[in-house]
Amino acid sequence: MKKEEKQQHDFIFHKKNYLFMFIGLAVIALGFILMSGGGSNDPNVFDESIFDFQRIRLAPTLVLIGFAIEVYAILLNPNKKK
Repeated sequence: MKKEEKQQHDFIFHKKNYLFMFIGLAVIALGFILMSGGGSNDPNVFDESIFDFQRIRLAPTLVLIGFAIEVYAILLNPNKKK
């Protein structure tokens, strides 16, 4: 006789972890979208828009915040009792 063993497939992460991961990915994607553009169609014409606040300060900050959210999502333990 073989005993049927119940196999449990436990995921490493829970729903809350995945939620924060998707939020982090969205923030990172938004940062890269804001960082894009600002070029000139004519290579002989310089366009000052590549040095505006959005591309120099805001977008890289959003990317770093997104990576911080990803680290938090990985380290988050939803089963931890307070």
